[in-house]
Amino acid sequence: MFDPSLLKEVDWSLNTATFSPALPGEGLVLRPLCTTALNRGFFKALGQLTETGVVSPEQFMKSFEHMKKSGDYYVTVVEDSPRTNCCYRRVEDVVVSDEGRGKQLGKLLLSTLTLLSKKLNRYKITLECLPQNFGFDKKFGYTVSEENYMCR
Repeated sequence: MFDPSLLKEVDWSLNTATFSPALPGEGLVLRPLCTTALNRGFFKALGQLTETGVVSPEQFMKSFEHMKKSGDYYVTVVEDSPRTNCCYRRVEDVVVSDEGRGKQLGKLLLSTLTLLSKKLNRYKITLECLPQNFGFDKKFGYTVSEENYMCR
């Protein structure tokens, strides 16, 4: 998907969100989406946010290769081996699976994606979310726009 070293180079000193009691991390791995996600809970977690329908392995691989070749997708996964607990798809679909809720994984993921976008010199980040999530997302510097999404 993208070079995983980008995630290691994220400057956490620029993070605006606070974690309590501390940044989650023990046993967690932040990594780009890979093809094994198909069998590791990616669509199960994504299905808790939006309707995904039935995706065949061939459809998944075709979409994955398209995203990889474009060079403009940074689909990031927070994984608590061996389960996938949280996933990201273009800052449109941020979801934490039921098993991972309450562990600050959403905060970890959105902080990582925000800092990664800064590292990649993106001038603007759009975050599509439901109005009931605005309070959470404002912690990361996002504001509500007239288009009904938050941007930074």
